[in-house]
Amino acid sequence: MDYRRFGDTIVARIDRGEEIIEQLGEIARREDIYLAEVSALGAVGDVTVGVFHTAEKQYHANHFTGDYEIVSLTGSITRKDGAFYPHLHMSVGGTDGSVVGGHLNRAVVSATCEMFIRLLSGNVGRRFDSEVGLNLFDFT
Repeated sequence: MDYRRFGDTIVARIDRGEEIIEQLGEIARREDIYLAEVSALGAVGDVTVGVFHTAEKQYHANHFTGDYEIVSLTGSITRKDGAFYPHLHMSVGGTDGSVVGGHLNRAVVSATCEMFIRLLSGNVGRRFDSEVGLNLFDFT
C-alpha cells in the first residue's frame, strides 16, 4: 500500500494480496482520520460481503473467490469509542458479468485497488441502536 495526501483528499493504492479494510485502517491511523468519505475501484479475488436482515438484526455473509472487478466501493470512516470504524459497501462483477455485493466484511486485492478518501472536518461517532440493531451515526 502506498498513498499521498492532496489537500482534503488521500489517493491510495492498495496492492495485490493486501486486505482492503486492513489497509484503510492503517491509513486512518497514520493520518488520524475522524470523518471521511471513501470510494474505490480495482480487482479482488477473495471477497466477503453481507446483507443485514432487519427482522433478525443480523448480517448474513456471502463469500466469493475468483476474478472480480470492483464495480463500486463506497462508504465512510468514523470512530466508535475512539477507534477506527469503517462502514463500506462493495459491488463486484464476475467473469460472466454478474454483479454481487453488500456490506464489505473482507476483500483481498488480486491486481490493484485505487482508493480516494475525502477528509471531512468534524467528528461523527457511532452508537449502537438496539431497536435497529446497528451502530448508527452519533452527532453528540
